[in-house]
Amino acid sequence: MMRITLPNLLSIWRAEFQGYNAQAFQHDVLAGITVAAVALPLALAFGVASGATAAAGLVTAVLAGFLIGGLGGAGFQVSGPTGAMSAVLIVLASRYGLEGVWMAGAMAGVFILLLGIFNLGQIVNFIPSSVLAGFTSGIAVIIFIGQIDNLLGVKTESAENSLVKLGNYFRFDYTPNGYAVALSVLVILIMALWPKTWNARFPGSLLGLIAATGVTVLFDLDVPVIGAIPQSILLDARLLPSHIPWENVPDFIMPAFSIAALGAIESLLCGSVGSKMTGQKIDSAQELIAQGLGNIVIPFFGGVPATAAIARTSVAVKSGGRTRVISLVHSSMLLIVVLALSSVISKVPLAALGGILAVTAWRMNEWGEINVIFQRRFRSAVASFILTLCATVALDLTQAIILGVGLSAVIFVVQISRIKVVMQPVSVEKMRQEGYEMKYAADRIVVVYVVGPLFFGTVNLFNTALEALNGMQDVILSFRTVALLDTSGVEALESLIERLEKGGRRVYLAGLNDPVRTYLDRAHIIEHLGEDRLFWSAYEAIMAADRYRTEVARKTGEYQTIAALAD
Repeated sequence: MMRITLPNLLSIWRAEFQGYNAQAFQHDVLAGITVAAVALPLALAFGVASGATAAAGLVTAVLAGFLIGGLGGAGFQVSGPTGAMSAVLIVLASRYGLEGVWMAGAMAGVFILLLGIFNLGQIVNFIPSSVLAGFTSGIAVIIFIGQIDNLLGVKTESAENSLVKLGNYFRFDYTPNGYAVALSVLVILIMALWPKTWNARFPGSLLGLIAATGVTVLFDLDVPVIGAIPQSILLDARLLPSHIPWENVPDFIMPAFSIAALGAIESLLCGSVGSKMTGQKIDSAQELIAQGLGNIVIPFFGGVPATAAIARTSVAVKSGGRTRVISLVHSSMLLIVVLALSSVISKVPLAALGGILAVTAWRMNEWGEINVIFQRRFRSAVASFILTLCATVALDLTQAIILGVGLSAVIFVVQISRIKVVMQPVSVEKMRQEGYEMKYAADRIVVVYVVGPLFFGTVNLFNTALEALNGMQDVILSFRTVALLDTSGVEALESLIERLEKGGRRVYLAGLNDPVRTYLDRAHIIEHLGEDRLFWSAYEAIMAADRYRTEVARKTGEYQTIAALAD
């Protein structure tokens, strides 16, 4: 269903700013400044890690905060360049250059926008948590491999694949820069040892950045640095409408799909985390619309694709922020940095960014989820995790998700392809003990309890089990635990009904849930049987079958014989 964006956004704003006052504004401003302190080193690092520049990372953070933050589906979301996105972009940059990154980013924005307009964001909920954990860990590996050059202070040849890039280091045709290695270790130690409780006020990543830059300038160390930062958010290197490589658009479809999938997943996962922390709901469709619009615009300023960032969003919430004013203040602060402190930022050593990203790569792993998967020995989840991780590193995100979800789907089908069919003749004595007065003989009714889904993977077991019916009994099928039915199950049921009715017997259905009943209705099975043969419980169906056969017996003159047998 299509969304009308503007009225929907206005209603979100009204709800968000209801009861807003000066005190709330003060909290938002302080939270925005804190988020900017966290975002600055990350924006610089992720810009470089994306195969672009530190300036591109800053531009992305500024524009994403204004555009996506202002138009998003929740006030607590803070967007910008992320580690996961940079892992996808570095491969794209090595293949197609920055024009490829910009073009694929803009196309991805269109895809994300369409997901939001047509309210298709719920699709990401069908990706299993083990697959998400797997590609998150795979992305962490890619980020770390991509930063080995900066950590060692060297420049090795680029590669289209992270494994190839890693293999190049074992050729040992480079000489590490000792100063760069020392600066990397300094930043890593600061971030690792910095108390978590202090991070909300002054992030360890920013302290590490300041310390490494100070040491570099003070001792005039010969290490690679970021270099010139333009005092503008409209970079010279950007996507120009006149330079769009239309002939290469087909080549960017799959990369754009990868970026869009990752952007949608990250944004909605971030929204889910933020909702739990704040108790506020996120409008997922509006969030995707904002992410799409933002990513369409950003490449034309020279930025890289952006998405909602869990780290920055968490800091915003923990700092007492409430509304999207946080995102706007955060972007304003970063813009001031671009305009006023570009000369200082230009002296930041790349080794410091490498150290920041090395720690970020470690921390972005879903260690809690991974521990659950391996410690509890969930074999299917372990297989999905390992396959997705390896595919993410060796192939790309799109293929990794397809393989991970595909394996999970196969495992799921195998796991649910278990059905149990229990046939239980009706005991007249037991029924009478429970207060049900029966006239019909016990061996004329059998209840069949079907436990599990009835679909293409289980119909053979269903048919085999019901071959034991002797054709002299009315059958009550209890479907209370049947949650799934497909065309194969319908065909098996139709075949059973036809076989029993040819022998003059009747079939009753009990305990149908709404989806199964709807499916049987569409297959005209309920129409064929009639509403008088549908019951909520097997006991009700037994009594109905008994009444029917007793009436038939009366009409045929067999009633006395049947009553005597029952007594």
